[in-house]
Amino acid sequence: MNIDDLNVIEGINSFQTASIERNDKTIDYETSNKLSYTDIINVAKGLDIISEFFDVNAVVTTLEGMVCAVSLGKSLQDAILRVMDSNPIDFINSTIVVSAEVDSEIAKMLKPTNKIAAPKFTQNAIDFLEAHNICYITIKTPLKEYRKFISDEIRVTPLGTITQAPNLSELNKDTFKVVSNVKPTVEQIEDAVFAWKVAKHARSQAIVIAKDLRTSAISQGLHSAFSEFALNYSCDMSKDAILASDMPLTVHDINAAAQGRVALIILPDASNEVIAAINKFNIALITTGFTNKLF
Repeated sequence: MNIDDLNVIEGINSFQTASIERNDKTIDYETSNKLSYTDIINVAKGLDIISEFFDVNAVVTTLEGMVCAVSLGKSLQDAILRVMDSNPIDFINSTIVVSAEVDSEIAKMLKPTNKIAAPKFTQNAIDFLEAHNICYITIKTPLKEYRKFISDEIRVTPLGTITQAPNLSELNKDTFKVVSNVKPTVEQIEDAVFAWKVAKHARSQAIVIAKDLRTSAISQGLHSAFSEFALNYSCDMSKDAILASDMPLTVHDINAAAQGRVALIILPDASNEVIAAINKFNIALITTGFTNKLF
C-alpha cells in the first residue's frame, strides 16, 4: 500500500484520529478541503440516496450520518427550495448532496450549508465557494454508476468483525401490492416509491412522511413512538401525504396516521388487524414484501 493511499483524518471528535484509504474500489472524487470522518459518512449517505434519483433534480441534506431531508424538483433551484422548506433548521450547517451542476446562483443558495457535493461546479460557483471558505466535493464518477461501488459494511468489535451486505433492494412488481379497499392514484404511488427509497437508506425503525416528491419528516433509529414523532414533526404537512416505514406497523400507528390525515401507507407487510384499521379509516395501503430491517 502506498503511504499516500492511507490518509489520516479527523475523527468524530477532534481528539480522535481516523484514516481513509482510497483505491480502485472507491469512486473518483475531488475535495477542496480535507474531509473528516463525519464528513465522509455524511457525503456517502447523501450519495446513497442521490444515486436513487440520479436522472432527475434531487437534493439531500445529511447530519451526523443521518438523512435530514430529501426533495426532487423541476429544477435544481426548485429542489433546494423544497428541501429548505422541508427541514430549515437542519439545512443550516448540513452536508448537502445534489444531482446536477452547481452554478454561482445555486452556490449562493447553499451558502448556509457546511459541505456541498455535486457532479460538477462551474468556475463562478467555485470562485464564490472558495471566497467564502465553503468546502465543495466534486463527484467525478457518474451517479448512475455509484451503486456499483457500494460494498459490504464492515465493523470491527471486541466480539468479532461484523460484515453485512449493503441494502441494494429494489421494488418488485410481484411483491408490490395494494392490499386496501382504497386504491392509490398514480401520483400517490410515485410518492410512495420516493418515500420508500428514502426510508431504505435511513436508520432502522424509519418513518418517512412525504408528499409531492419531498419529505416533510424523517424519524429513524427510535424504538417507540416513532410514527408519532414523524407525524408530529410533519404537522399539517402530513395531510394527504405518504407514510413509508421499513417496519411492520401496529394498529396504534395506523390510528396516529389517521389523525395526521395520511392518505397512503407503504410498509413491508401488514397483519389482518392493521389492514382492517386501514380500511376503517379509508387509507390506501401498499406492502412491499420485504422483511423488516434489524435494529
